[in-house]
Parts: sequence; structure tokens; C-alpha cells
Amino acid sequence: MSDSTNKQRLFVAEYLKYLNTIREGVDPGRVNPTEREGKKSPVSSATPKESAVEHRYADLGEVRLHYAEAGEGPLVVLLHGFPEFWYSWRFQIPALAEAGFRVVAPDMRGYNLSDKPRGVKNYRAELLGQDVVRLIRACGEERAAVVGHDWGAAVAWIAAMHHPKRVEKLAILNVPHPYRFLCGLRTLRQLRKSWYVFFFQIPWLPEVAVRAGNFASLRAIFRKDPVRAGVFSSQDIERYMEAISRPGALTAAINYYRALFRHTPARVRGQVRRVEMPVLVIWGERDRYLDAELAEPDRNWVPNVRVERLPDASHWVQLDQPEEVNALLLEFLSNHCRGGSRQEASRSEEEWPAH
Repeated sequence: MSDSTNKQRLFVAEYLKYLNTIREGVDPGRVNPTEREGKKSPVSSATPKESAVEHRYADLGEVRLHYAEAGEGPLVVLLHGFPEFWYSWRFQIPALAEAGFRVVAPDMRGYNLSDKPRGVKNYRAELLGQDVVRLIRACGEERAAVVGHDWGAAVAWIAAMHHPKRVEKLAILNVPHPYRFLCGLRTLRQLRKSWYVFFFQIPWLPEVAVRAGNFASLRAIFRKDPVRAGVFSSQDIERYMEAISRPGALTAAINYYRALFRHTPARVRGQVRRVEMPVLVIWGERDRYLDAELAEPDRNWVPNVRVERLPDASHWVQLDQPEEVNALLLEFLSNHCRGGSRQEASRSEEEWPAH
């Protein structure tokens, strides 16, 4: 067993031990052995030091993506959702890096400091999935673990389905499998929750509405949505507003939804592929945008899946419950680290039709 693998397993064991003290209501500062020894605790709910995160750019051909990077070891790619940027993973980056992983968290195409190509067609699902694969290669790797939240999770599903040789393992946070979501949209309950997806199909009006009152609606979401108080500090919210207010960023973010509706449900179903690699689904059950029943993928499509439900977490699960999410991710990534199955490695990569 390599030193890197030993380090990861020891870190995970220490992390889980620390998490148990939190669950039992004990003051972790007094009982955490790493604190007694004068070492840094593996658990931190503080924002990572900017000095520990390096900022780089990757030229992927069609677009240039900005990304934050920390740590050394097996590559883990973290994909954020709407309306966020790499900073969405501020609690996961230091934990994964200290555990012996190389963490790369990009600003997705159209967001923050990454390129923002004009036109709805430039935000098609197949292009977003290709960005993930090209980013992995740009980092000098052939494969990576991919973790996604919200739209980042949707893109992670796409990358895993159509580029299985590049995705070693997959972790999904609060977004259903594409086929499961299509089934969910047949219910009035989920249609009501997804009202904004339909509103975003209108030209220019959604941008006007979102910008109104200095992005008042987004500010309210960040303040009110999480279960845990103070998840988004006023400084955090200003960082999000700065990112989404960059020229072209808001339209690009909404174009993800517009491009989604350029495909009929039948065509989307036709592009679903079986996902063979290990999959972890982490689901905050107090998500007001998605029904909790959507968390479970159909085992015919995702046979090797484990679903973990967090009852006291919202849609922003990795921010609402960072210690729980970090522990689950570390356990999953360490137990399934390196190699993947020969079956998935031998599968041919498939490209989505470019229409």
C-alpha cells in the first residue's frame, strides 16, 4: 500500500472520529487528538486560506477555463452549480487537499473568470461534458474522480455517461439522474418546484428580473435557503454577486437552462447511458427545488450507487453540512481510489450528437 493511500485512510479515520464527537454533542476542541498534539484539525468549517489555493487557467480549445487548485495526489474535479463559481467548494477544497488529493475546482463555462461564449448553442450538455474531459487532460491526467452539485452534478452525470474512461468515480450532490428527473417532471409537484426553468426560456426578461434590485432575488436565496444559519456570510454573498455580475456571466448561466430545452424529452432519454463506475449520491432532504424522492437513481441505469440522505440540509448541502459531506466524500474517494474497473475502462467513449 502506498504512502499516499495510507495517508488518505488515516486522515479519513481521524475525520470520522472527529465527526462522531460532533454528533455526540461533545466539544471537539477538547477531545480531538490532532488538536492535543498541536496538529491542524482535519475538519474545518472556516473558509480556506486564499494562499493555500492556486489560481490557473486551462485552454480547452473552444474555451479557456479558470480554476482553483490545491493539494497533491489523485485528481478530484469539483463542479459548481447555478449561480455559483469555484468558491462553492470552499469547505471541501482544504479537507480533500489535506487528505492527499489534488483538487481542481473550475469556474464552469460562462461563469466568473472563465470564457463566456455567446449564444445558447454554446451551452449544450455535450459541450459542458467535454469541458470536464478536456480539463482532466489539461491537468495532465487521463482519469479523475468527478464531484458535482446542482448544474455541476448534471454535467458530471453527462461526463460519466459519455466519457466513462475519463471518470473513475462519481459523486452527485442534489441533482437527480437525467432519466429520474424526466420522470419527476411528469408530476405537478415537481413542475411547480421547477417553475424557474420554464421562466428562463424567455429571452432577456429573466436577466432583467435577476438583476433587479442589485440581484435582490439571489441575495435572498443565499440568505434564506440554507438550513444552517449564516452559511453565506455577507462577504460570501458579495463574492457571488461579483462573479455573476461580470459581463456576460448571467446570460451564460441562464443559457444552461435554455440549451437544455433545445432537446426534446425523447432525445434526452435517447442519450442516457448506463453508468458503471462507483457513484455516491449525497442529498440534502430540505431542498425546496427538488423532491427528495428524486435522489434514488434507477439501478438499471446506475447499478453501483450509494445514496446518503442528510435530513438537516438544503439544496446547498455541501455548505449546510460541510463536515458530513466532507466525511462522506473522503470515505468514498479513499475506498474507491485509483484504477476503476476494467469493464468501464474498456468501454468506448461516446460523443453526443452536435446539433
